[in-house]
Amino acid sequence: MAEAADFQGMNPSPARRWVRRAASLMAGAPLLAGLTQLPAAPAAYAAEDATGSRTVDVALNSLTPSAPVKGDTVTVSGTVTNKGRETVTEARVGLRVGSRLGGRTQIDAAAARTDYSEGSEPEELETYVVKIPRLPAGISTDFTLAVPVDKLGLDDAGVYQLGVTLSGKTAGENNERVLGVERTFLPWQNDGTKKKTQLTYLWPLISTTRLTAETGSDEQQTPVFENDDLAKELAPGGRLGQLVQLGDELPVTWVIDPDLLATVDAMVKGYTVKDKATGTNVPGKSQAVAKQWLNSVEKAVQDQKVVALPFADPDLASLAHRGKNVPGSLNQLQRATEAARITVDSILHVKASTDFAWPVDGAVDPSIVNTATSAGAHNVIARSDSLREIGGLLYAPTAARPIGAGRTAVVADARLSTAFQGDMSRAENSTLAVQEFLAQTLALTQQDEDNQRSTVVAPQRMPSVTQAQSMAAALRALDSQRWTQPLDLMAAAKAKPDPGATTQVPGSSSYPSRLRDQELPTTAFEDIKATQSTLDHFKVVLTRPERVVTPFGNAINREMSTSWRRNDAAAGVYREDVQRYLDNLTSEVNLIEKSTATLSGRSATIPVTVQNKLVQDVDHLVLRLQSTKPTRLKLGEGEGHAVTEQPIKVRGGHSQSVKIATTANANGKVPVIAQLFTEDGTPYGPEMRFTVKVNEVTPTVMLVIAGGVLLLVLAGIKMYSQRKRAAARGEGPDSGASDGENPEQPSDPTPDTGPESGEPSAPGEKVDR
Repeated sequence: MAEAADFQGMNPSPARRWVRRAASLMAGAPLLAGLTQLPAAPAAYAAEDATGSRTVDVALNSLTPSAPVKGDTVTVSGTVTNKGRETVTEARVGLRVGSRLGGRTQIDAAAARTDYSEGSEPEELETYVVKIPRLPAGISTDFTLAVPVDKLGLDDAGVYQLGVTLSGKTAGENNERVLGVERTFLPWQNDGTKKKTQLTYLWPLISTTRLTAETGSDEQQTPVFENDDLAKELAPGGRLGQLVQLGDELPVTWVIDPDLLATVDAMVKGYTVKDKATGTNVPGKSQAVAKQWLNSVEKAVQDQKVVALPFADPDLASLAHRGKNVPGSLNQLQRATEAARITVDSILHVKASTDFAWPVDGAVDPSIVNTATSAGAHNVIARSDSLREIGGLLYAPTAARPIGAGRTAVVADARLSTAFQGDMSRAENSTLAVQEFLAQTLALTQQDEDNQRSTVVAPQRMPSVTQAQSMAAALRALDSQRWTQPLDLMAAAKAKPDPGATTQVPGSSSYPSRLRDQELPTTAFEDIKATQSTLDHFKVVLTRPERVVTPFGNAINREMSTSWRRNDAAAGVYREDVQRYLDNLTSEVNLIEKSTATLSGRSATIPVTVQNKLVQDVDHLVLRLQSTKPTRLKLGEGEGHAVTEQPIKVRGGHSQSVKIATTANANGKVPVIAQLFTEDGTPYGPEMRFTVKVNEVTPTVMLVIAGGVLLLVLAGIKMYSQRKRAAARGEGPDSGASDGENPEQPSDPTPDTGPESGEPSAPGEKVDR
């Protein structure tokens, strides 16, 4: 009964345990096993009014080996900090080993305890203690305890609670008492288990959206990044760099977002980064880091199992709950799945499985399952705190569960999957998380040692560096395969289901409200639909549509990414930027504005210019002109019509002027509408309106003008004839005034009509402009 009191309490989540520990830890640093006690260091905080077993904070920063065997020496290192207002004297740090815990529930209860119950706790191992004569208020000091495993009193295989306490006195007290305590777990199994648990650990390579839809105007389409922060993650000490380095040494199943691979591959080929200070794009400088990371990933996944999520890791729950109300949204998931396989194959040169869907936190309901499998996936990675056991089983069943229609729910263990959430940068948090993870796996195996079961661990999507390091430490501790053995996710999904396991997908009302509140809104999918419609409309006029379809198709996939959760504002800005940039590209093919055109005559042509500022040629366009007053101005050849059309093809970077034949029936102003259309009759770009001024010249006016011209010609001929005769008379000896003629008087008022004079032209047709 004494031991039973040691394990009373609730089962808080790892996040709550982290908050509790973070609140109690104010100083201290990790110390490697085997080091001796160090001098006290000044505290970085003011002393608190702490009392009882919380007067001194005990932090366990290291425990090695994590899972000892016979002959080992267990070394515990940590820090004690006096949080009270009085000096602690005659203190010592010691170990207390409790009885073997009865199962996973007792482990949960023990992990939740923070107090110390005098009289109901295990006895201290008196021989193995570290003495601290004096610990002033607000001061910390380090300790290391080393105890041979055969002195710990471990009997049968199982999980034992290990307590570290500080006992001492404070001013005004003569009796020694426990002033600080911390507990952890020690899994003990010297010999291997016959039926080892098959453990599948997912190792995620996922990041946030970094690549914009924008590309350079050059032929190479140089990609544009919002910033160069991804390079920090890819570096050897960065988050993604560490995940690859650690995962390369572990028996894991790689779960990869192909968008991350495509983004890094774009960096390798050359990229630019937005410079917010200047408003320009500057060359990126991290090609070498990107190339090194990609090479390390390719090496790590060779001969390993790889799962490719749909491109950009779309938010399946948001699609199921919000996107289904917007037609076409599920088609985006299909496109993302198709892009995933191609991307992984082309960059990593491995065949990845796209047969798995992974909703956020493994939370499922019928609509999520239907959405997740609509793109061809047959397996949904769920979690045991969503698809709960309701059949009264006394053990955790195998992960695979048939859920109908040829689909399988691969149910990850919730305790193990959430073991390394929280701040693992604190050595104590990491140490406690590793020990509890190992304890839970051993307890799970011992639930039913006669039947081998498969367990899946699906950790957080984007673990931090320290979280990944803690995960790796736990997996390395299991490498001895005493009670677990590795299994890949594909094999786990095909494992024989436990006949007593729950296979009923929970209803929509059971979906966590905290997750529902994080989902993309319906308006997001309406924006996505609008962008896709614009893209579909644009690509039909392009001679090289892949130059636009690929980057914008990927950008649309990124708009659905799970990484936008808790970041609604940034998600909205990203969608707006994608639509704006696509609109700008479509507007590069346009009609050059004109306000008026003047026709002088009954028949003429109207020039209309189509401009193409794109790098590539455009085709399959139709220019349509419409006369708003066809009785006054008709368009087209022959008798003419109110509307005329002409096919358009314009080279990249050029303009084309199109001449439209017209026929005017009356003078005046006629509004004309010019509009580009695709061949299927869909308007392309805005319409252009201009006015045609008709100034028709009638036949009567033409006769008057022709008569005037004739008179001018006759007058010219007459003047020429007079000068010619005068010159002829001046050449003879008798020429002059003596012949009786007046030289100022014309000798022949009648104009010449000979062939040299020519026939005056009759009024003719006006030539088209």
